[in-house]
Amino acid sequence: MTIDRADEASYEEAIAGFSRQALEAALVGDLARGLNACVECCDRHASPGRIALRWRSHDGREGELAFGELEERSARFANVLVAHGVEPGNVVAGLMPRVPHLLTVILGAWRAGAVYQPLFTAFGPKAIEHRLAMSGTKLVVTDQANRPKLDEVDKAPPIAVVGPSRKGDLDFDGELARASPLFEPVMRTGSDGFLMMSTSGTTGAPKGVLVPLEALLTFRVYMTDGIDLRPEDFFWNIADPGWAYGLYYAVTGPLMLGCATTFYDGPFTVESAYRMIADARITNLAGAPTAFRLLMAAGDEPAKAAKGQLRVVSSAGEPLNPEVIHWFEKALGAPIKDHYGQTELGMVVNNHHRLKHPVHPGSAGLPMPGHRVVVLDRDGRELAPEQPGELSIDMARSPLHFFRGYHQQPTPAISGGYYRTGDDFRQETDGRFTFIGRNDDVITSAGYRIGPFEVESALIEHPAVGEAAAIGKPDPERTEIVKAFVVLRQGYSASDALAEDLRRHVRKRLSAHAYPREIAFVDALPKTASGKIQRFVLREQEQREGGRSPG
Repeated sequence: MTIDRADEASYEEAIAGFSRQALEAALVGDLARGLNACVECCDRHASPGRIALRWRSHDGREGELAFGELEERSARFANVLVAHGVEPGNVVAGLMPRVPHLLTVILGAWRAGAVYQPLFTAFGPKAIEHRLAMSGTKLVVTDQANRPKLDEVDKAPPIAVVGPSRKGDLDFDGELARASPLFEPVMRTGSDGFLMMSTSGTTGAPKGVLVPLEALLTFRVYMTDGIDLRPEDFFWNIADPGWAYGLYYAVTGPLMLGCATTFYDGPFTVESAYRMIADARITNLAGAPTAFRLLMAAGDEPAKAAKGQLRVVSSAGEPLNPEVIHWFEKALGAPIKDHYGQTELGMVVNNHHRLKHPVHPGSAGLPMPGHRVVVLDRDGRELAPEQPGELSIDMARSPLHFFRGYHQQPTPAISGGYYRTGDDFRQETDGRFTFIGRNDDVITSAGYRIGPFEVESALIEHPAVGEAAAIGKPDPERTEIVKAFVVLRQGYSASDALAEDLRRHVRKRLSAHAYPREIAFVDALPKTASGKIQRFVLREQEQREGGRSPG
């Protein structure tokens, strides 16, 4: 058996038998004396023919990569990094789609003791520039399709390009071919970072989250207890590795367990999803509710070919509709379970597939072993069951909690020994947690968490915009869409053409998923006496008007 896991157990047994020491013993390295993420996620599994990646492209190309091949590729790339001045602890970014080269970059960075930073391929120059500056990135690896975005990034670091490269860029393929296939992994400690993530905020630019190597323990427990990944599974996590759920649990988690992961390089459609499930023989599926709602909306007929093939399905990123749960059971014969987490935490409250416990549609589930999860009032006091408050982590009594604060900036969410998630929940009398809503202004759309400040900043860069505010508007398919309220500068007039120009501007500068699908032109924005925009007033106004858009 390739995974250190017990057979199905009760939730109570898992909590009683939890041992961080046992998890640490499953590592090849040692959190105190030295370990390397590439060794844990690749080298240790590099027996002949053992598959690490199965990939397919929308244009019909497909293939497999073995752990042994990735071990050699990662060594070559680590040599390239060192030759170009990358040192342990430096950040290496990847602006790439879901292709095999992506794993070479991630594993090679880890092998060299560097920190990998994901850049979602839908990001525009503004989003990329902030993340590179925040982390002090030393090198970016990209492809020809995404290379032009970096032309608009101020003070961009050196760039390596897969495929034909420009003058001044590093030729990724050529450098890799010339590099030695041998590189001794650089040992780090459990508190050293190996991932540099970004999380959206409400009043400022995205915040950096330096994920330490000890988070591997948390990822392992989620993959075994939450997702129930087994050696015989064919696993596909639909989430893009440019985001936390994809990087944590479509790359790091399955590879750490020695299981092959699946990449599909193409847009998500109902047709492509069912084709992937059939052709790649997927038995264990994970993704966001938006994808699963689209499958349900397509009806029972397309689902017939896949019925009975999926063993388990995991959903994360936003609350799962009970209707989807019932439809998956009926049309696909598969249990789909809701999971909750954050970039800062990994997954912490789940309806676990491996652990037996009651599952209530609409509930996020029970705390993952290794975490003490509570609900706090505004004064930081723990609340009794059935009282709504802020979901929080008791840090001292959560041996798998790894978040200690945002990168190089204050973290007011950590206080009094707790990390406060910013999400309102209610704990039921049986211990499970039910999501109520965000207690800040973060917008959740199609599984993506969007900070309104980023959208507003991109809008204000347009010469027609004097002020802007962004909120989430309820949407049956995406949970929320971004709606912007715009005050125009003198000399500009509201029009459909201007609204479309603003949408294109945000898509290009920020990202394809965060642009405002609706724009309302207004004379003024509601503000506090100190001038802070009151987004809650706009949300209330939206509710009163029944979602009618004046622009």
